[in-house]
Amino acid sequence: MSKVVKDRMNKVKSILVSQPKPTDPKSPYYALAEKYKLKIDFRPFIHIEPVDIKEFRRQKIDVANHTAVIFTSRNAVDHFFSLCSEGKIEISADMKYFCISEQTANYLQKYIVVRKRKVFVGEKTAEDLIEILKKHKNEKFIFPCSNIRKNDIPEFLEKEGIQFTEAIIYETVASDLSDLADVNYDILAFFSPSGVNSLFVNFPDFKQNNTRIAAFGPTTAQAVLDANLILDIEAPQPNAPSMTGALEVYIKKANGL
Repeated sequence: MSKVVKDRMNKVKSILVSQPKPTDPKSPYYALAEKYKLKIDFRPFIHIEPVDIKEFRRQKIDVANHTAVIFTSRNAVDHFFSLCSEGKIEISADMKYFCISEQTANYLQKYIVVRKRKVFVGEKTAEDLIEILKKHKNEKFIFPCSNIRKNDIPEFLEKEGIQFTEAIIYETVASDLSDLADVNYDILAFFSPSGVNSLFVNFPDFKQNNTRIAAFGPTTAQAVLDANLILDIEAPQPNAPSMTGALEVYIKKANGL
């Protein structure tokens, strides 16, 4: 748990969440805003840009030389099939698909007839998917991913001596936030190291002053500290498993409720 500096416990009136605006009217962010009379704005600090076919070809990856694909997101599905289509790369009907979740597997239907293909599905996490990969060590995997990705799956494949090729097919880049230059919020909420990096890409001279920083997940929290910022709110916590929960705990203290 990050240490809360007492003289930073000023009343919270506004929050900027570095994610897209929720489409669900029952989002806990809306409930939080109404309950505590807060101004909560949403703005993605990062976005996805596809790698073009020329850049993909520079990676010298022969898709046809692989027997299985690992998908950990719908972004990966979209950009993989888009590149194959653009590059006129034929995907074998015998190709096997290993998906991190049922949601990702269902999304495959946008591009293939799932019932005619071999699709293997994890419960939800990378750890779940790894348990399935253990049973298919003789496959030659292609792993379409972003330039920024978690290490768990590649590290497992390397450790087990499983043949795989990492294909960078899209990039996570900083969004243009220049219109926020003169806008101040009491709290900035981050969800990835890339979001923290985007803050300084857009505002190299950013000074935290009385702005409180909230971070979700240990890698995001570490990125905040590495940027020499004060981490005021850290999630998840035992009593606050979500970002909105952690924000509410802090707001109650800061606003004297």
